[in-house]
Amino acid sequence: MSLTKRLLHIYPRCSFAKRSHPSADRNSQPISEAILSQIDRSTPNLQLLEIASGSGQHAGFLAPLLPNITFQPTEYERDQFGSISAYAKDCPTGNIRSPFHVDITQDPKDWEAPPSPASYDYMFNSNMMHISPWACSIGLFRTAGQLLKKGGRLFTYGPYAQDGVLAPQSNVDFDRSLRQRDASWGVRDIKDLKVLATENGLQLEKLLEMPSNNKFLTWLKL
Repeated sequence: MSLTKRLLHIYPRCSFAKRSHPSADRNSQPISEAILSQIDRSTPNLQLLEIASGSGQHAGFLAPLLPNITFQPTEYERDQFGSISAYAKDCPTGNIRSPFHVDITQDPKDWEAPPSPASYDYMFNSNMMHISPWACSIGLFRTAGQLLKKGGRLFTYGPYAQDGVLAPQSNVDFDRSLRQRDASWGVRDIKDLKVLATENGLQLEKLLEMPSNNKFLTWLKL
């Protein structure tokens, strides 16, 4: 019997299209705890839009914990679709939709699959803003302003500066390395994100300190 067949015999539900990143493995649990503490877990048929789903690991981890919420993954890099779809296929609660392509710098009405305004209860974005141009952060908050229902929430996770202060030194070093790789990248300051939020009808509702010097931010749609 070939190695692949032996593995399929041992792990019959494992999809070999799945990609796995150690950082997502580490932060899935604390992210899930932050979301579960702030989300409606009883109302049926709620909708969550994930921007920059990457491998699909976060949706794969979160969706079974929130069977009342349908997850809509999106991704700019189409070569991630196979992995995202594999996590969706293996989801025991069946509440992850197939991914679609999103360039977050574009207005939602110009997306390949334009959503209806105010059609989502929640949005989630993890570890995107610091490894993308500022235009992506602008687009993220514009999208939240258009697609979230009143009282909906945008959850964002990653490293952030706060009022001009970036700490500890490891985050300072990380920011420097990002900007050396691409001058348009870098750790964003929460005070600048608050400006984007205000421009799009949102406000910072909660800030949680997370492991590995990251933060979990909750933005409320007014």
